[in-house]
Amino acid sequence: MTGDTTWDTHPLTPDRFDDFADVINPNRRATHCWCLSHRLRARDITELGDGDRERAMRTLTARRPPPGVVTYRDGVQVGWAHIGPRAEIPRLAGSRLMRPVDDLPVWSIVCVVVRGGHRRQGVTRHLIDGAVAHAAEHGAPAVEAHPVDPGDDRIDLTMAFVGTRAMFERSGFEVVGTTDAVASKLPRLVMRRALPT
Repeated sequence: MTGDTTWDTHPLTPDRFDDFADVINPNRRATHCWCLSHRLRARDITELGDGDRERAMRTLTARRPPPGVVTYRDGVQVGWAHIGPRAEIPRLAGSRLMRPVDDLPVWSIVCVVVRGGHRRQGVTRHLIDGAVAHAAEHGAPAVEAHPVDPGDDRIDLTMAFVGTRAMFERSGFEVVGTTDAVASKLPRLVMRRALPT
């Protein structure tokens, strides 16, 4: 709780799907992002949703662990974080550009979205902390993210889902490596927050 504001973060389960959609795809456009590109291959989307991305994501929410978390401020859905075991995120697990720094079975945050109209209001910190708590509840030894470090420059908001170094530092993450990947022409870091065992 911050002042008179109440913050809650919950795993994305089927009963919270519409809240997730309000954050990531409020107009419910079929071709818009449903946060599947890292989690599922095209053949998996076909298998889970008969080619329908929304249906595939709905199916994914019934699996364990859920594919991410939704953050609420005073009961209103304001943020989404895609998080899961790195080994279960195919595009990350098989990436030649974002290789693991060691053998620790980390969980990875691959997307952070704040709902339009709610940005620059402290949502990101609560969202990241909620994602970390979700990973801890499932026994993760650490959580990683791959943000950019724009320094004093502002980054293109279309790339904001990547996150910035400062965002993750505020939630206790430390730089543990670099990657060969870039976003908005900036190199992506490997940042990690260790969890109690």
